[in-house]
Amino acid sequence: MAKITLDNLAHSYYPNPKGEDDFALKELNHDWNDGEAYALLGSSGCGKSTLLNIISGLLEPSQGRILFNDVDVTHAPTTERNIAQVFQFPVVYDTMTVRDNLAFPLRNRGADPKYVAERVQKIGAMIGMEAELDRKARGLTADAKQKISLGRGMVREDVNALLFDEPLTVIDPHMKWELRTQLKALHHEFGHTMIYVTHDQTEALTFADKVVVMYDGRVVQIGTPQQLFETPEHTFVGYFIGSPGMNVLDADVTGQTARVGDTEIPLAGGYDALSGKIQIGVRPEFTSLTTDPSGLPVTIRRIEDVGRHKIIRADHNGTDINVIADEGTPIDADATRIAFDPSGINVYADDWRVAPSSKSVGKAA
Repeated sequence: MAKITLDNLAHSYYPNPKGEDDFALKELNHDWNDGEAYALLGSSGCGKSTLLNIISGLLEPSQGRILFNDVDVTHAPTTERNIAQVFQFPVVYDTMTVRDNLAFPLRNRGADPKYVAERVQKIGAMIGMEAELDRKARGLTADAKQKISLGRGMVREDVNALLFDEPLTVIDPHMKWELRTQLKALHHEFGHTMIYVTHDQTEALTFADKVVVMYDGRVVQIGTPQQLFETPEHTFVGYFIGSPGMNVLDADVTGQTARVGDTEIPLAGGYDALSGKIQIGVRPEFTSLTTDPSGLPVTIRRIEDVGRHKIIRADHNGTDINVIADEGTPIDADATRIAFDPSGINVYADDWRVAPSSKSVGKAA
């Protein structure tokens, strides 16, 4: 297990990058704690796999250093980093049995045969393949082969880190949930440092202690699922986390009031003078329909009943707004305005969250 330090780390696939836009990975300075489970979350092309490949040693960064437990491993080959990596598509030895595939990393290091047998049996049970342990890998389905890859990555207990690059892409939905649960249990049992790359927020939020949200080659926020939901530090985090994501509205902010068009919206805190592109972000869970004339006027486009709740799709002067209402909440035909819970409103300048300079006496609970 290892603490992983990213020191002034950046990478460009161009031999002579001219500016920041030429970097697939912008400058990063972070410490990832020994024994924690991290998920790298973001849309395709944001730099997740590039960062993972630098950590694993498959790619050498253009600048900066990577350290394991304060030891510089920037130029160390993968074999010297003592990591296990599971890729998006299964990598198995077709001519070997499932048992031999799982045992290969341990036998390769001269582990005691009795320990190998016990460990393989345990991992086989964990991935739900006890009955197939003596089958050849050839002819197994893609999701079965990926389970073997996952198992082979988890079979060693002495690794510095376990790295997963979108490993559940080819797994059926039910098995995804089961394997995520098993990975979480493995982490709690052995305390490996785990880094899990995904573009699926459900995978990230259910797997990780902390989620590392990436956007355009940058880490825009590292936090717990609760922190990402309640205080997105960047509008992308608010948009990407949640279903539907955060409502974002252009606004003028003065003191404890935001003005959207002709509507004044009370805030839970006071703000100093702001410059740049000013917006407020409010999650649909903190948004409600109202008949109060002081609310923000909207046009309701449609109502989607998804079982546990309703999603109200509305529009304010060309800007989409989503409202989440409890399943049993009646929708008033005269409710053509929207109100926001002040405690759920975040303020942004040029897409980055601005902390209030003072608290409102009447802040909502």
